[in-house]
Amino acid sequence: MSRAQLALRVSDLEASISFYSKLFGTEPAKRREGYANFALTEPPLKLVLIEGEPGQETRLDHLGVEVESMHQVKAATTRLKDAGLATFEENDTSCCYALQDKVWVHGPGKEPWEVYVVKGDADTLGRSADPSAGAGSEACCASKTAEAAPVAGCGCGS
Repeated sequence: MSRAQLALRVSDLEASISFYSKLFGTEPAKRREGYANFALTEPPLKLVLIEGEPGQETRLDHLGVEVESMHQVKAATTRLKDAGLATFEENDTSCCYALQDKVWVHGPGKEPWEVYVVKGDADTLGRSADPSAGAGSEACCASKTAEAAPVAGCGCGS
């Protein structure tokens, strides 16, 4: 089963977990320091919450499509390249407490999208610089395209 992913950067992780638990009627599938995700079957959604800076409004971190196999990631990569989109591939990357293979593209508003598969659990959130947010910022993993510098986003999938 494939499902859409919505990753939000939130200033109050505990309040956000409480809100989304009530909204969807379920607890997070995974909770770690500065991170939680909800793996919903109805609607088919992976909602990822990444702890941001205190006092800042919630913002979109990135979007994605979680798939079941590495073959599906490779097929998506080929399809996206054939459609003329700039892609950036990451294999065996540790991001958001998960080992993943993924491919990144950007929408017309520079919104980062990934197609990814979770291959296993990882011990680290996986942080790297986010030049789109300014010097010294941290983002959950960084995505790149073939034509652009890294921007915020990660698989945050498992």
